[in-house]
Amino acid sequence: MQLPHNIYVHVPFCMSKCNYCAFFSRACINPDWDTYANNIISELEHWGALMGRISVPTIFFGGGTPSLMPAHIFARIIDKINSEFNIDTDCEITLESNPGTIDKNKLNEFINIGVNRLSVGVQSFDDEKLKFLGRRHSVCDAMNLINVAGGAKIRVSADFIYGLPGDNVTDIIQMCNQINNLGITHCSMYELTIEPSTPFGKMNLDMPSNDTMADMYNAIDDTLKLHRYEVSNYATPGTQCRHNVNVWDGAPYIGIGRGAAGRVIIDGQWYEQMGNGEKFVPISNATRAIERVITGLRTTRGVYLDTDVQKIINMDYVRANPDLFVQNPDNRIAVTKRGMLILDDIVLNTVG
Repeated sequence: MQLPHNIYVHVPFCMSKCNYCAFFSRACINPDWDTYANNIISELEHWGALMGRISVPTIFFGGGTPSLMPAHIFARIIDKINSEFNIDTDCEITLESNPGTIDKNKLNEFINIGVNRLSVGVQSFDDEKLKFLGRRHSVCDAMNLINVAGGAKIRVSADFIYGLPGDNVTDIIQMCNQINNLGITHCSMYELTIEPSTPFGKMNLDMPSNDTMADMYNAIDDTLKLHRYEVSNYATPGTQCRHNVNVWDGAPYIGIGRGAAGRVIIDGQWYEQMGNGEKFVPISNATRAIERVITGLRTTRGVYLDTDVQKIINMDYVRANPDLFVQNPDNRIAVTKRGMLILDDIVLNTVG
Protein backbone atom coordinates (compact mmCIF):
# COMPACT_ATOMS: atom_id res chain seq x y z
CA MET A 1 0.00 0.00 0.00
CA GLN A 2 1.41 3.38 -1.03
CA LEU A 3 1.64 6.41 1.26
CA PRO A 4 -1.03 9.17 1.20
CA HIS A 5 -0.33 11.81 -1.45
CA ASN A 6 -1.54 15.40 -1.58
CA ILE A 7 -2.76 16.58 -4.99
CA TYR A 8 -2.08 19.88 -6.72
CA VAL A 9 -4.21 20.67 -9.80
CA HIS A 10 -2.93 23.47 -12.04
CA VAL A 11 -5.41 25.70 -13.86
CA PRO A 12 -3.36 27.74 -16.36
CA PHE A 13 -5.97 30.24 -17.58
CA CYS A 14 -6.26 33.91 -16.58
CA MET A 15 -8.29 36.84 -17.82
CA SER A 16 -4.98 38.65 -18.37
CA LYS A 17 -1.36 38.34 -17.29
CA CYS A 18 -0.29 40.52 -14.36
CA ASN A 19 2.81 42.66 -14.79
CA TYR A 20 4.79 40.68 -12.20
CA CYS A 21 3.66 37.15 -13.09
CA ALA A 22 6.27 34.62 -14.19
CA PHE A 23 4.11 31.56 -13.51
CA PHE A 24 2.99 29.17 -16.21
CA SER A 25 -0.32 30.70 -17.26
CA ARG A 26 -1.88 32.32 -20.28
CA ALA A 27 -4.56 34.91 -20.88
CA CYS A 28 -7.61 33.29 -22.37
CA ILE A 29 -11.11 34.72 -22.09
CA ASN A 30 -12.90 31.60 -23.35
CA PRO A 31 -10.76 28.50 -22.67
CA ASP A 32 -11.75 25.09 -23.98
CA TRP A 33 -12.74 23.80 -20.57
CA ASP A 34 -13.87 20.38 -21.79
CA THR A 35 -10.49 19.68 -23.38
CA TYR A 36 -8.76 20.94 -20.24
CA ALA A 37 -10.90 18.65 -18.04
CA ASN A 38 -10.30 15.67 -20.34
CA ASN A 39 -6.54 16.15 -20.05
CA ILE A 40 -6.70 16.46 -16.26
CA ILE A 41 -8.88 13.36 -16.04
CA SER A 42 -6.41 11.44 -18.23
CA GLU A 43 -3.59 12.35 -15.85
CA LEU A 44 -5.63 11.30 -12.82
CA GLU A 45 -6.40 7.95 -14.46
CA HIS A 46 -2.67 7.48 -15.14
CA TRP A 47 -1.77 8.07 -11.50
CA GLY A 48 -4.68 6.00 -10.23
CA ALA A 49 -3.48 3.03 -12.26
CA LEU A 50 0.09 3.54 -11.05
CA MET A 51 -0.54 4.32 -7.37
CA GLY A 52 -3.74 2.47 -6.53
CA ARG A 53 -6.38 3.88 -4.18
CA ILE A 54 -4.07 6.05 -2.09
CA SER A 55 -5.45 8.41 0.55
CA VAL A 56 -5.63 12.10 -0.36
CA PRO A 57 -5.39 14.48 2.64
CA THR A 58 -5.42 17.76 0.64
CA ILE A 59 -6.32 19.00 -2.84
CA PHE A 60 -5.14 22.41 -4.02
CA PHE A 61 -6.40 24.08 -7.20
CA GLY A 62 -3.81 26.72 -8.15
CA GLY A 63 -3.10 28.80 -11.18
CA GLY A 64 -3.61 30.79 -13.17
CA THR A 65 -7.08 31.61 -11.96
CA PRO A 66 -8.97 28.46 -10.91
CA SER A 67 -12.09 30.49 -10.05
CA LEU A 68 -12.55 31.09 -13.79
CA MET A 69 -13.39 27.41 -14.11
CA PRO A 70 -17.09 26.52 -14.52
CA ALA A 71 -18.42 24.63 -11.52
CA HIS A 72 -19.39 21.60 -13.61
CA ILE A 73 -15.78 21.27 -14.81
CA PHE A 74 -14.57 21.42 -11.22
CA ALA A 75 -17.14 18.73 -10.35
CA ARG A 76 -15.82 16.44 -13.10
CA ILE A 77 -12.30 16.72 -11.70
CA ILE A 78 -13.34 16.12 -8.09
CA ASP A 79 -15.48 13.15 -9.14
CA LYS A 80 -12.50 11.64 -10.97
CA ILE A 81 -10.19 12.14 -7.98
CA ASN A 82 -12.82 10.45 -5.84
CA SER A 83 -13.15 7.53 -8.26
CA GLU A 84 -9.39 6.94 -8.53
CA PHE A 85 -8.32 7.63 -4.93
CA ASN A 86 -9.69 7.80 -1.38
CA ILE A 87 -10.35 11.45 -0.51
CA ASP A 88 -10.04 11.82 3.27
CA THR A 89 -13.27 12.78 5.03
CA ASP A 90 -11.56 15.91 6.40
CA CYS A 91 -9.68 16.63 3.15
CA GLU A 92 -8.73 20.29 2.75
CA ILE A 93 -9.84 21.43 -0.72
CA THR A 94 -8.48 24.86 -1.64
CA LEU A 95 -9.49 27.01 -4.60
CA GLU A 96 -7.39 30.00 -5.59
CA SER A 97 -9.55 32.88 -6.80
CA ASN A 98 -9.40 36.37 -8.19
CA PRO A 99 -12.04 38.98 -7.38
CA GLY A 100 -14.40 39.57 -10.27
CA THR A 101 -14.27 35.96 -11.45
CA ILE A 102 -16.59 34.39 -8.88
CA ASP A 103 -19.82 35.57 -7.24
CA LYS A 104 -21.91 34.24 -4.35
CA ASN A 105 -23.86 31.76 -6.45
CA LYS A 106 -20.78 30.32 -8.14
CA LEU A 107 -18.92 30.12 -4.83
CA ASN A 108 -21.81 28.19 -3.31
CA GLU A 109 -21.67 25.78 -6.24
CA PHE A 110 -17.97 25.17 -5.58
CA ILE A 111 -18.64 24.71 -1.86
CA ASN A 112 -21.40 22.18 -2.54
CA ILE A 113 -18.93 20.21 -4.66
CA GLY A 114 -16.27 20.21 -1.96
CA VAL A 115 -14.33 23.47 -1.65
CA ASN A 116 -13.76 24.29 2.03
CA ARG A 117 -10.95 26.84 1.69
CA LEU A 118 -10.80 29.90 -0.58
CA SER A 119 -7.61 31.82 -1.32
CA VAL A 120 -8.37 35.34 -2.61
CA GLY A 121 -5.84 37.32 -4.63
CA VAL A 122 -6.41 40.77 -3.12
CA GLN A 123 -2.81 42.05 -3.53
CA SER A 124 -3.48 45.66 -2.46
CA PHE A 125 -6.00 47.98 -0.78
CA ASP A 126 -5.07 50.73 -3.27
CA ASP A 127 -6.79 50.84 -6.67
CA GLU A 128 -3.87 52.68 -8.26
CA LYS A 129 -1.45 50.00 -7.08
CA LEU A 130 -3.78 47.31 -8.43
CA LYS A 131 -3.66 48.99 -11.85
CA PHE A 132 0.14 49.22 -11.63
CA LEU A 133 0.31 45.49 -10.85
CA GLY A 134 -1.90 44.73 -13.83
CA ARG A 135 -4.80 43.41 -11.78
CA ARG A 136 -8.26 43.36 -13.35
CA HIS A 137 -10.23 43.93 -10.13
CA SER A 138 -10.85 46.84 -7.76
CA VAL A 139 -10.49 47.01 -3.99
CA CYS A 140 -14.30 46.97 -3.78
CA ASP A 141 -14.41 43.73 -5.79
CA ALA A 142 -11.94 42.12 -3.40
CA MET A 143 -13.79 43.18 -0.28
CA ASN A 144 -17.06 41.92 -1.70
CA LEU A 145 -15.58 38.48 -2.38
CA ILE A 146 -14.02 38.23 1.08
CA ASN A 147 -17.34 39.18 2.67
CA VAL A 148 -19.22 36.62 0.58
CA ALA A 149 -16.69 33.90 1.42
CA GLY A 150 -16.77 34.83 5.10
CA GLY A 151 -20.55 34.50 5.10
CA ALA A 152 -20.24 31.05 3.53
CA LYS A 153 -18.49 29.78 6.67
CA ILE A 154 -15.45 28.38 4.89
CA ARG A 155 -11.81 29.11 5.62
CA VAL A 156 -10.65 32.23 3.82
CA SER A 157 -7.13 33.37 3.00
CA ALA A 158 -6.01 36.51 1.19
CA ASP A 159 -2.82 37.23 -0.77
CA PHE A 160 -1.05 40.61 -0.70
CA ILE A 161 2.02 42.05 -2.40
CA TYR A 162 4.30 44.60 -0.76
CA GLY A 163 7.59 46.28 -1.64
CA LEU A 164 6.31 48.12 -4.72
CA PRO A 165 8.25 51.17 -5.96
CA GLY A 166 7.65 53.93 -3.44
CA ASP A 167 6.46 51.62 -0.65
CA ASN A 168 7.70 52.37 2.86
CA VAL A 169 7.23 50.97 6.34
CA THR A 170 4.27 53.28 7.06
CA ASP A 171 2.46 51.90 4.00
CA ILE A 172 3.00 48.33 5.15
CA ILE A 173 1.80 49.04 8.70
CA GLN A 174 -1.37 50.59 7.25
CA MET A 175 -1.89 47.53 5.03
CA CYS A 176 -1.47 45.18 7.99
CA ASN A 177 -3.96 47.14 10.09
CA GLN A 178 -6.47 46.89 7.24
CA ILE A 179 -5.87 43.14 7.08
CA ASN A 180 -6.46 42.91 10.82
CA ASN A 181 -9.87 44.51 10.29
CA LEU A 182 -10.90 41.96 7.66
CA GLY A 183 -11.45 39.20 10.19
CA ILE A 184 -9.68 36.57 8.06
CA THR A 185 -7.67 33.79 9.69
CA HIS A 186 -4.93 33.44 7.07
CA CYS A 187 -2.99 35.65 4.70
CA SER A 188 0.07 35.48 2.49
CA MET A 189 2.38 38.49 2.27
CA TYR A 190 4.62 38.34 -0.79
CA GLU A 191 7.53 40.67 -1.44
CA LEU A 192 7.37 41.93 -5.02
CA THR A 193 10.04 40.07 -6.96
CA ILE A 194 11.04 41.31 -10.40
CA GLU A 195 11.48 38.50 -12.92
CA PRO A 196 13.29 39.33 -16.19
CA SER A 197 10.64 37.67 -18.37
CA THR A 198 7.79 39.84 -17.05
CA PRO A 199 6.66 43.35 -18.07
CA PHE A 200 8.10 44.66 -14.80
CA GLY A 201 11.42 43.07 -15.74
CA LYS A 202 11.67 45.42 -18.71
CA MET A 203 10.73 48.63 -16.86
CA ASN A 204 13.88 49.40 -14.82
CA LEU A 205 11.74 50.06 -11.73
CA ASP A 206 13.10 52.00 -8.76
CA MET A 207 12.58 49.36 -6.08
CA PRO A 208 12.92 49.83 -2.30
CA SER A 209 16.37 49.06 -0.92
CA ASN A 210 17.14 45.73 0.78
CA ASP A 211 17.22 47.49 4.16
CA THR A 212 13.79 49.02 3.54
CA MET A 213 12.45 45.63 2.46
CA ALA A 214 13.80 44.10 5.68
CA ASP A 215 12.16 46.85 7.74
CA MET A 216 8.85 46.22 5.97
CA TYR A 217 9.15 42.48 6.60
CA ASN A 218 9.70 43.08 10.31
CA ALA A 219 6.81 45.56 10.39
CA ILE A 220 4.48 42.87 9.05
CA ASP A 221 5.53 40.51 11.83
CA ASP A 222 5.05 43.24 14.44
CA THR A 223 1.69 44.55 13.18
CA LEU A 224 -0.35 41.60 11.93
CA LYS A 225 -2.53 39.89 14.52
CA LEU A 226 -1.98 36.64 12.62
CA HIS A 227 1.08 34.57 13.47
CA ARG A 228 3.83 33.86 10.93
CA TYR A 229 4.29 30.13 10.33
CA GLU A 230 6.29 30.38 7.08
CA VAL A 231 8.40 33.09 5.46
CA SER A 232 5.40 34.67 3.72
CA ASN A 233 2.40 33.07 5.44
CA TYR A 234 0.47 34.05 8.56
CA ALA A 235 -2.47 32.41 10.32
CA THR A 236 -4.33 31.94 13.56
CA PRO A 237 -3.44 28.64 15.30
CA GLY A 238 -5.02 25.68 13.53
CA THR A 239 -5.86 27.53 10.29
CA GLN A 240 -2.59 27.11 8.43
CA CYS A 241 -2.83 25.89 4.83
CA ARG A 242 -2.55 22.14 5.40
CA HIS A 243 -1.60 21.46 1.79
CA ASN A 244 1.39 23.77 1.87
CA VAL A 245 2.42 22.65 5.35
CA ASN A 246 2.44 19.03 4.16
CA VAL A 247 4.50 19.88 1.07
CA TRP A 248 6.98 22.02 3.00
CA ASP A 249 7.40 19.23 5.53
CA GLY A 250 8.31 16.75 2.80
CA ALA A 251 5.08 14.82 2.33
CA PRO A 252 4.54 13.39 -1.18
CA TYR A 253 2.31 15.18 -3.64
CA ILE A 254 1.17 14.67 -7.22
CA GLY A 255 1.22 17.60 -9.64
CA ILE A 256 -1.68 17.43 -12.08
CA GLY A 257 -1.93 19.67 -15.16
CA ARG A 258 0.57 21.12 -17.57
CA GLY A 259 3.28 22.97 -15.69
CA ALA A 260 2.53 21.26 -12.37
CA ALA A 261 5.37 19.34 -10.72
CA GLY A 262 5.24 16.82 -7.91
CA ARG A 263 7.29 14.57 -5.66
CA VAL A 264 5.84 11.07 -5.48
CA ILE A 265 7.09 8.02 -3.64
CA ILE A 266 6.43 4.52 -4.97
CA ASP A 267 7.62 1.44 -3.07
CA GLY A 268 10.10 3.57 -1.14
CA GLN A 269 11.58 5.31 -4.20
CA TRP A 270 11.16 9.09 -4.67
CA TYR A 271 10.41 10.51 -8.12
CA GLU A 272 10.22 14.01 -9.55
CA GLN A 273 7.18 14.12 -11.83
CA MET A 274 5.34 16.36 -14.23
CA GLY A 275 2.08 15.39 -15.92
CA ASN A 276 1.36 11.75 -16.70
CA GLY A 277 4.82 11.00 -18.02
CA GLU A 278 6.08 14.37 -19.24
CA LYS A 279 8.73 13.94 -16.56
CA PHE A 280 9.24 10.97 -14.25
CA VAL A 281 12.77 10.83 -12.84
CA PRO A 282 14.03 8.93 -9.78
CA ILE A 283 15.66 11.12 -7.15
CA SER A 284 17.91 9.96 -4.34
CA ASN A 285 17.07 10.15 -0.66
CA ALA A 286 19.91 12.68 -0.31
CA THR A 287 18.41 14.95 -2.97
CA ARG A 288 14.99 14.67 -1.36
CA ALA A 289 16.55 15.49 2.03
CA ILE A 290 18.10 18.66 0.58
CA GLU A 291 14.71 19.69 -0.77
CA ARG A 292 13.16 19.09 2.64
CA VAL A 293 15.78 21.25 4.34
CA ILE A 294 15.16 24.07 1.83
CA THR A 295 11.38 24.01 2.34
CA GLY A 296 11.44 23.11 6.03
CA LEU A 297 13.68 26.01 7.02
CA ARG A 298 11.13 28.36 5.46
CA THR A 299 8.72 27.39 8.26
CA THR A 300 8.71 28.21 11.96
CA ARG A 301 8.19 24.51 12.64
CA GLY A 302 11.50 23.77 10.96
CA VAL A 303 12.95 20.66 9.36
CA TYR A 304 12.80 17.24 10.99
CA LEU A 305 16.26 15.81 11.64
CA ASP A 306 15.68 12.26 10.45
CA THR A 307 18.53 10.04 9.28
CA ASP A 308 18.54 11.33 5.69
CA VAL A 309 18.57 14.99 6.75
CA GLN A 310 21.33 14.42 9.30
CA LYS A 311 23.51 13.04 6.52
CA ILE A 312 23.38 16.23 4.45
CA ILE A 313 22.86 19.07 6.94
CA ASN A 314 25.84 21.10 8.16
CA MET A 315 25.30 20.88 11.91
CA ASP A 316 28.65 22.58 12.60
CA TYR A 317 27.25 25.70 10.90
CA VAL A 318 24.00 25.37 12.87
CA ARG A 319 25.82 25.09 16.20
CA ALA A 320 28.17 27.98 15.34
CA ASN A 321 25.22 30.34 14.72
CA PRO A 322 22.85 30.19 17.70
CA ASP A 323 21.39 33.58 16.72
CA LEU A 324 20.15 32.08 13.43
CA PHE A 325 18.79 28.71 14.56
CA VAL A 326 16.55 27.32 17.25
CA GLN A 327 15.99 23.73 18.33
CA ASN A 328 12.27 23.00 18.20
CA PRO A 329 10.49 20.11 19.92
CA ASP A 330 10.27 16.76 18.12
CA ASN A 331 13.88 16.91 16.93
CA ARG A 332 13.49 19.85 14.54
CA ILE A 333 15.78 22.72 13.58
CA ALA A 334 14.18 26.05 12.68
CA VAL A 335 15.43 29.50 11.72
CA THR A 336 15.04 32.47 14.07
CA LYS A 337 13.29 35.70 13.13
CA ARG A 338 16.67 37.26 12.32
CA GLY A 339 17.56 34.23 10.25
CA MET A 340 14.45 34.59 8.12
CA LEU A 341 15.86 37.87 6.76
CA ILE A 342 18.89 36.08 5.30
CA LEU A 343 17.27 32.72 4.60
CA ASP A 344 18.84 32.20 1.16
CA ASP A 345 22.34 32.52 2.60
CA ILE A 346 21.46 30.26 5.53
CA VAL A 347 20.16 27.52 3.23
CA LEU A 348 23.35 27.63 1.14
CA ASN A 349 25.48 27.23 4.25
CA THR A 350 23.25 24.63 5.87
CA VAL A 351 23.26 22.18 2.97
CA GLY A 352 26.57 23.26 1.43
